[in-house]
Amino acid sequence: MIVLFALYPGIHTLLTISPVGAEAVALLPDVETMTAVLYFGLFAMSFDFISGYTGYLSFGHAAFYGAGAYFVVLAANGKIPLVPAGTSFMLLLVLAGLAALVLAIAIGAVSFRLSGVYFAMITLGFSQVLYVFVRGWNYVGSNPRDGVFVTGERGGFEIGVPFIDSLNVAIGQLTGDEIEGLLGAISLSAGEVSYYAIGGVVVVCYLAMQRILHSPFGRVMVAIRENEERARAVGYDTFRYKLAAFAVSGFFAGIAGALFAGFQRSVTPDDTFYFLVAGDALLASIIGGFGTLVGPLYGRLFDESVREFLSTAGAGGGLLPYLREHVPADVLATELVGGVTVQGAIEAFLNGHASLYLGLLFVLFVLYVPNGLLGTLRNRLGGTVASWTARQLERRR
Repeated sequence: MIVLFALYPGIHTLLTISPVGAEAVALLPDVETMTAVLYFGLFAMSFDFISGYTGYLSFGHAAFYGAGAYFVVLAANGKIPLVPAGTSFMLLLVLAGLAALVLAIAIGAVSFRLSGVYFAMITLGFSQVLYVFVRGWNYVGSNPRDGVFVTGERGGFEIGVPFIDSLNVAIGQLTGDEIEGLLGAISLSAGEVSYYAIGGVVVVCYLAMQRILHSPFGRVMVAIRENEERARAVGYDTFRYKLAAFAVSGFFAGIAGALFAGFQRSVTPDDTFYFLVAGDALLASIIGGFGTLVGPLYGRLFDESVREFLSTAGAGGGLLPYLREHVPADVLATELVGGVTVQGAIEAFLNGHASLYLGLLFVLFVLYVPNGLLGTLRNRLGGTVASWTARQLERRR
């Protein structure tokens, strides 16, 4: 599946210049949207790390995403003590994750004294307190309610190997690097370079979380989810394990927020600390599959793809612009019933109703695909895709 993400920009380019290019533009999200899927997918994976593997829903997880995002922008503007404005972005990623980790320990130390819905509510409460605080904190900018952006002459944030300029690339919508003639034949636009650079960080974070989950520590997390009383009875200090898992989850949520800020070069309270940001991660986890780690990434991809397909003017196209442009005028003017034309019906059903259809899809997922996309696939395959592939190869030897 990682290979599909790696090949996506090339596949997208080939399809959009093919005879079915108009349909491909309408159906497929563009590379910039896929970049957003990657960094928000990492945030959704961090949400699944704690919620899917310990059973504790963190409704206030946006606090860590926002902490990482604001840390990068404030550090770039020279407003973080002991962190110079020109600090390497790779170092800022780690520092942003550590800042979110410390915040997670502080919140978790109080929140894990509760369980169930009370835990979810208290984490949501902490997140909302931070949201209101940042909206009114004049230190971050002249108008904190509208957010803050990177000031000064700093170029794009660079991802790569620290201290080796040739192995770093700048990311960003307007500040990213372009690559010409890589390996003598490959040329990448600024959007594609940002996609691969951010994707590389996401893959490293995913592998790190996957390694943790397959360690004895991860097994204890699952034991807590299945039966916390029994885990405590056999001698585990479940409070410390839950707090440690929460801290690790906050660390990767902070890195996801830092990637968002590095790519967008601006942050707002509504895009980071607001509780609906955690709601989007919950939605991605339900669609992709709780307790699958990588499933929320595909859940976010599904969510973004449907949202863009149903939007009135999606960055990658969309159904409504496609119908307006490609359906013949005489067909659009055809009257259906009661004076309603085909064009009128299309506008009535598609214009501005993307959220309505997404809500219906969410209900259908909960009712008929309770294990999510990846969870259902694993049930059908009898294990992970990797284990199924290994079994198939073994049979053919």
